Amino acid sequence: MIRELGALTRRELLRLARNPQALFTSLLLPVLYLVLFGQAFNLQNLGSGRIPPAYFLAAFRGAPSYFSYFAPGMAGFVAVTATLFIGANVIFDRLFGSLKRISASPAGATAIFGSRLLAGSILPLGLAFLVLGLSDLLGHLGLSGLEVTASVTVVGAVEIVLAIVILSMMFASIFLAIGFGLEQPQTYFAVVNTINLPVLLTSAALYPWGTMPAWLQTVASYNPVTLAVNILRENLFAGAAAYYPYDPAIYLLGLLAWGLAMFGVAVALARRALGPRR
Repeated sequence: MIRELGALTRRELLRLARNPQALFTSLLLPVLYLVLFGQAFNLQNLGSGRIPPAYFLAAFRGAPSYFSYFAPGMAGFVAVTATLFIGANVIFDRLFGSLKRISASPAGATAIFGSRLLAGSILPLGLAFLVLGLSDLLGHLGLSGLEVTASVTVVGAVEIVLAIVILSMMFASIFLAIGFGLEQPQTYFAVVNTINLPVLLTSAALYPWGTMPAWLQTVASYNPVTLAVNILRENLFAGAAAYYPYDPAIYLLGLLAWGLAMFGVAVALARRALGPRR
């Protein structure tokens, strides 16, 4: 099974590398968000001189500016949205007949599912770290940028990497399972957007926490995207821990629980879809 998994993973990576148009469009989305959306919504400037800075620190949970609050949230945002295309590729492979040929090979359902999950998770991971790097670069170019005010330790860096890895693979596995279970791309995108948009819009990825109504704060507290970006923000901003009820390790455990539960659901759905037809 390991040999089949490795061979299929290499196949998927080669296909990704030979499709520069898809890579370009995937990179374009986070760049546009950072350069346009992030630069336009400098919320702390709206109340400059009239609203005390302490208000914004509370609203942004210790981040020195809205863009600094926004950048880690955007990393979580693209880690989710970039996984949408993983399941869509499965549907197109089915339409063109390549999935049928792979299913008829000695590779089992586990290798087919696992190879696509491993290969398809690389792009979302890369985009998430690209967002953080570009956010920092914008600050050096005279624009609003990510201001890292804490000394990130080795433990903190590991927590950040694990948070993005778990979040990416969690949604990649779910969207991949949906792709195996559906046959039409129109139906697929309707289903995943029904999942994707509510998850992102009920998280603390983009909205300032302190401006949310109480009911939305409660919902967002259990959102896996919120758990991931909380880990990033606590490690990137000095004094941010005072605005969070738990340490990053607790949020990481909650995110891991979400990831294991969703991965179990995804595997069950994929096995059913890839199993023999009656």
